[in-house]
Formats: sequence, C-alpha cells, structure tokens
Amino acid sequence: MAKMCVKTRRLDVARVCLGNMGHARGARALRESEKEPELDARVAMLAVQLGLLEDAERLYKNCSRYDLLNEFYQASGQWSKAMETAELQDRIHLRTTYYNYAKHLEAKGDINGAIPNYEKSDTHRFEVPRMLFDEPQALEAYIMKTKDKSLRKWWAQYMESTGEMETALQFYEAAQDFLSLARVYCYCGNLDKAAEMANETGDKAACYHLARQYENQDNIKESIHFFTRAQAYSQAIRLCKEHNMDDQLMNLALMSTQDDMIEAARYYESNPESQDKAVMLYHKGGFFSKALELAFETQQFAALQLIAEDLDETTDPMLLNRCANFFQEHGQYDKAVDLLVVAKKFADALELCQEHDVTITEKLAEKMTLSKEDKNNEIRMKLLEKVADLAFQQGSYHLATKKYTQAGNKVKAMRALLKSGDTEKIIFFAGVSRQKEIYVMAANYLQSLDWRKDPEIMKNIIGFYTKGRALDSLAGFYDACAQVEIDEYQNYDKALGALSEAFKCLSKAKMKNTSQQEEKLAALKQRIGLVKKFVQARRCYDEEPDESMKQCHVLLEEPDLDNAVRVGDVYGMMVEHYARQEQHKKAYGLMEEMRARIPTVNMAYYINMRTIEAIHQALDIPLGRGMGAENGGGGIDDDDEVEEDVQEEDEGFC
Repeated sequence: MAKMCVKTRRLDVARVCLGNMGHARGARALRESEKEPELDARVAMLAVQLGLLEDAERLYKNCSRYDLLNEFYQASGQWSKAMETAELQDRIHLRTTYYNYAKHLEAKGDINGAIPNYEKSDTHRFEVPRMLFDEPQALEAYIMKTKDKSLRKWWAQYMESTGEMETALQFYEAAQDFLSLARVYCYCGNLDKAAEMANETGDKAACYHLARQYENQDNIKESIHFFTRAQAYSQAIRLCKEHNMDDQLMNLALMSTQDDMIEAARYYESNPESQDKAVMLYHKGGFFSKALELAFETQQFAALQLIAEDLDETTDPMLLNRCANFFQEHGQYDKAVDLLVVAKKFADALELCQEHDVTITEKLAEKMTLSKEDKNNEIRMKLLEKVADLAFQQGSYHLATKKYTQAGNKVKAMRALLKSGDTEKIIFFAGVSRQKEIYVMAANYLQSLDWRKDPEIMKNIIGFYTKGRALDSLAGFYDACAQVEIDEYQNYDKALGALSEAFKCLSKAKMKNTSQQEEKLAALKQRIGLVKKFVQARRCYDEEPDESMKQCHVLLEEPDLDNAVRVGDVYGMMVEHYARQEQHKKAYGLMEEMRARIPTVNMAYYINMRTIEAIHQALDIPLGRGMGAENGGGGIDDDDEVEEDVQEEDEGFC
C-alpha cells in the first residue's frame, strides 16, 4: 500500500501506512520533507525510504531538484553521477561534493584518490596535512610538489616548532614570509642576514621587527633606518628625540603625519637655534596660526611669505590682518591684497590696488566676487562695479566687461568692450544684450572700422541701427555709403539707392529738433534729385548722346551740384563724349572751364589719360600746359585701377 502511494502521490495515506508498518525513520523523513515546495520532491523522499531508488531518481529529475538528486546519488554511493550532476546542474554544491567524495575515499583508505578531491574542494591546506600527519616524508613531498605558499608556511612553522631552523628558514623563504624569516634570523643571532634580507625585500613588517631588535641592542642608527623603511616614522622620530639626532628628525617629520610634524615642531620650538625648523613644521602640519605667531616672534620674513600663500578663509582674521599689514610695510602690496581678499576685506583690498597700482587679475577678481546666494545682493552688485571700474582703469577691458555684466550694467560692459576693440565679441555682446543703447553703441563703433571692405560689418551696422531705432544715425550711415560710392567707385546708381534709403530712414526718424530734421530732409531730397538727373544722363547716353550732353550742361548750372555730384565727373563725361566725336576744341574748352571751376583739379582722375593726350595732340598744345594736373599722380594706370575696383565692388547695395 505504501509503494502504491508513490505512484498515486497520496502522501497522507503513506503516513498512515508507515505508521502501521512501524517505519519510524521513514515517517520522520517524510515529515521533514514537507518543507519542500515541490510535490515530486516529497514523493521522491517516500520512494527513497521504501527502496524505490529508480522512482526517486526520476521524481527528482522531474521537479528539477538537482541539489536533492546530488544528495541522493551521494547517499546511494553513485559518486560519478553525483559529480556529473554537481558540475552540470548543481554547481553551488560542487566543492561540497568533491569534499564528501574525498572523505569517502579517505575512509576507504584511498589516500592518493582523496588528495586531488580535497584540492578541488579547496580544503587541501588543512585536510591533507591532517591526513598525512603520521607520514612526515609523504607530507613534505606533497608540500614540495604543490608549491602552495600557505602550506609551505605551515610546514615551516611546524619545522620551527621541532627545532629544525634551517629547514624552517628554507620553507619561510619559499613561502616569501619575510617577517618570519627576520624573526628566525634574529632568534638565531644572525642580524646581518636579517638586515640584508629586509633591505632587499623592503617588507615593512620585517623591517619593523628588525628595528625593534636593533633598538633592544642600542644600535640606534640601524634601528632608525629600519623604522624608516617600515614607514613607522613616529617610532623613528621618538628615537631621534631621545638621542638628540636633530638632523634626521627634520627629514623624518616631513615624511610623517601632520600630528608627528607638530610634535617635532614643539621639540624644535624649545630650542632657540632651531625655531626656523619649528615654523616650517608647524606650517607643513597645517597649524598656520602657530607658524605665523612664531614667525612674527622670531622675525622670519621669508617663512612668512611661504605661509601666506597657504592661508585661507579658515585662518584667524586677526592673523590675516597682521600678515597683510606686514606685507604693506615691506612694499609687497600684491600679497597684502591677496590676504585682505581672503579676510573678506574687499573695500580695503580695492583701495590698496588703486593706490599702489596692483593689477586686478582674473583669479583675484573671482575671489572678490560674492556668491549669487549671498543675501545682500546690493553689496554684491556694488562690489562687482568697483572691481570692474578698477579693471577698466587698468586696461583689463575684457575683465571689466565680465564684471559689469555680472553687476547687471550692460551699458558700461559695452563701453569696456568697445575699448578692447574686439569686434567679434562686440557684435556678439550687442546681439545677446538686446538693448537699444547698446545696439547704437555697437553700430557707432563698427562705423569706425573699414566697413567699406567688409560687407558683414556693413550688414551689422544697418541691423544694429535698425534694432536700436536710431533711424537718424542709420540715415547718416546710408549717406556716408552714398558718398563712398561716389568718391571711390564713381557708382552713382548705388549712391542713388543709398540716398533713397537715407531719405526713408530720416523720414521715419523721431528727432527732437523737428525743424533740423526738415532741413536735412530737404537737403537730402535736393541731392537725390541731382544724382538722379546725372544717373539719367549717363543711362540715356548710348541712345541719345546729344540729349545726355544737354542734361549735363543743365546740371553744371545747378548752384549746389558739388553737394551731390562731383563736377569733375560731369565734365569728364562731356570731355570723353566730344573727344570721341573728334570735337577737340570743344573738349579742350570744357577742360579749361573745368580748371577754372576747380583750380586744384587732377585732370587725369576724371578723364582717361589717352583722351587727354589725344586732345592735346590734335590741337598741337603741349601736354604740360595749364595747372600741371595732367602730370599728376593719376594717368592710365590709376584710371585702369579705378575701373578694376569698380568691377570688383559692383555688387548690389546691402
């Protein structure tokens, strides 16, 4: 009936059956198996108790309880299957399986078989010596074979306990246990060999042990040496102080901890001749207040300078002031300023900078800049402006710009930036500031550059004046553009476009003086009219040259022609025309008229040199006659250059 319960999985019935059978061990095992969550695992335990091993194996596999399967294989003596299961499915119990198998082999007397399994279970360092303890030769051979340091160390300790020191030393050396080597060498009285080994290996524990041995023998020099190698500086310092070895004490203290430095400093302080060393050690040990106090007492000014470099906000303000005053008295104003800044005395620092021309560096300015989280924002802004003002006075325009910006004074920031002459940054700053006044300032600055050769600058000038609503200034710029087109390139078409733009802008402008605005508009309108007439005369020349000449004659009679059109350009056009018509007398008459109207004229600037030569040759007049203008610096080459420039610049007006 109990075996049927395995097939039917009726564990409740199985309990009754086992009770009736008096199978106490089985009943207990079944009760303990109830903690397993899988039904198959509990049924498998019942099968094991009833001797149904094949059913138990199948059930453990069905529920994937390979840990229980592994235990089942071990309990049933199926070690090969147990190890295979552990290696493939139950690796968490792999070492335990090897250990149990080794114990099994040891119990059977198979020592050689047990050793590798103990090794696989990583318990060989204890189990193998225990197992082979009654066979010293076999144990020593095993230890020599494995080359395991911990085993060699254990064997060395065992040999040492039996009094075999030579063998112990060999095995300690093989195990690289330098402390034990030093200990045994010292025990045997071979300190030289111990010192040689310690110096070669540099092992701290060995060096420390050897140092204690030398100290016990009053060999202080060697003891200090090995304490130093062991980095036990406090012990070495103790010996130096006890035996008045002041020279070595200083070096050791500098290598040791801050506490040791301060202890050594107190030792030196008690000696009037060594107080410079005390100051240095107090400084290195972080005891700045004591270092400063002692330096002032003993008037060690060089040490004061070194200490001052490491002072920070945590230093006593009284000491900071004292140091700052000291540096002021000795003319080292830059260091005094640094200390005043550390002490948060920014006003005094700035006053000192101004009085003694101490340069405000980027680093110093940042130290004097209070955090944005500071509660008193008004003080922060005033301080920033003072720093910026001083930087501006010293010519540090970029730094001044930065500080003015942080203070929220963008207009002053722009003024500082304009002083720097950094065009790229000026354009960028104006773009991000978005203030009318700044736009106008940037545009005014850009006008001072050679904007004629850089279309990008011209574009920015127009853009900034437009954004700044400075239409009167924009009108003035367009007027200047028109004059450039006339004076440098003789391009009246572009000049007309520029003047038209200037008229539009001036019309929209809201000037305070309206009468002055009206006068400017009237003058501009008159100039546009005159330029337009000259442009029309040039345009109709190809089709109606006579009509064009009439218009030119009319233009020459205009009273204010020179304000809009260069008289020389009108005469030049007419002379060229009559020269082509071979009316040389008329052409020469116009040249004479031009000389009379413009006494200092350079004729070759307005008329091609070939035309001038042809007219003089046709009339048999010497070329040098007149005001000498024909021999001026112009000539054919200049005229050609002007024509080339016109071709290069002949682009649409921006």
